[in-house]
Amino acid sequence: MVRAKDLVLPSVAALAPYEPGKPIEELERELGISDPVKLASNENPLGPSPRAIEAIKAALPELNRYPDGASFELRRRIAERHGIDANRIFAASGSVEVIHLLAFLFLRRGLNSVYSEHSFAIYPLATAAAGGEHKVVPTNDGYSHDLDAMAKAIDSNTRLVFLANPNNPTGTIYRQGEWKRFLARVPENAVIVADEAYFEFVRDAGYPDSLQDHDDDRRLIVTLRTFSKIFGLAGIRVGYAVARPDIIEMLNHVRQPFNVTSLAQVAVIAAMDDRAHIARTLQVNAEGIDYLETEFKRLGVSFVPSHANFILADVGDGGAVYNELLRKGVIVRPMGGYGYPRHVRISVGLTEENRGLVAALAEVLGK
Repeated sequence: MVRAKDLVLPSVAALAPYEPGKPIEELERELGISDPVKLASNENPLGPSPRAIEAIKAALPELNRYPDGASFELRRRIAERHGIDANRIFAASGSVEVIHLLAFLFLRRGLNSVYSEHSFAIYPLATAAAGGEHKVVPTNDGYSHDLDAMAKAIDSNTRLVFLANPNNPTGTIYRQGEWKRFLARVPENAVIVADEAYFEFVRDAGYPDSLQDHDDDRRLIVTLRTFSKIFGLAGIRVGYAVARPDIIEMLNHVRQPFNVTSLAQVAVIAAMDDRAHIARTLQVNAEGIDYLETEFKRLGVSFVPSHANFILADVGDGGAVYNELLRKGVIVRPMGGYGYPRHVRISVGLTEENRGLVAALAEVLGK
């Protein structure tokens, strides 16, 4: 019998699929735990904007119609938000779709992508799926991108450079000086993919906004952003890319038709107008980060100071602690798959959820 994996690229057959955080329903089914707390997937604990919910309800009678395939109004509103032309916006089914499409466009056998170790798991998956080669650059402190080393790793066959800022799962950032040095060294053949899914949460004044450094004459930068995090719309899967019009044109050549659903389009447009919901999310996240960092210090738990909406914590044995927390009804994310077997990644929740996590973790660690 011919097996499917014998007919595809070896790099694809060897892939391990992306493993998301454990769903609440699965924990309830497996362990019979009611009302568990999920702090595994960097979701907005406040939920979506009420305006987005109302917009979805209002659009339900039109579900027999296909969505606007060009996402015209959505792209116009995103462009207006950033003060740029709509022909520089590509609307997608989550920023992950853009990563895969970029790999499809620019990679093939003999060409490579450059990315940091301990970075977003989709970069190697997309690279391998496109038949490209990997150049994985060590971090400079165990957790942070080394942009100088990444610039050195770029060669004549490099087509994509993936930079997560803040980085998932570490929550670290690179700053303006590092970014400017990096840009000065990147050759024209490499597309810089600035993955800024968590940029709204950053409170550091040195954080660079990659949109300020797009260059139509030479530099190829694709900025990725998402509505899954601060806007609380992870369930409808909407992200976008900002890039030169010629890159946007190529992305449109290869995207699926109607890639952003009608409900997603109206929900995002409504959510962008809800400034109160965004402000409340930022407040809850800042208070949650400060609380968790203070409590981890009290418990003697090492952690990586975070610029996102999650914290990477060294708990000694990430897999064991993850399983013990599950039994207490708390879902976090073990980080062995990211090269951190001692760590778990903990999303910021509501106040009572954060307190419950700290109490459960203290019990598990015998503190």
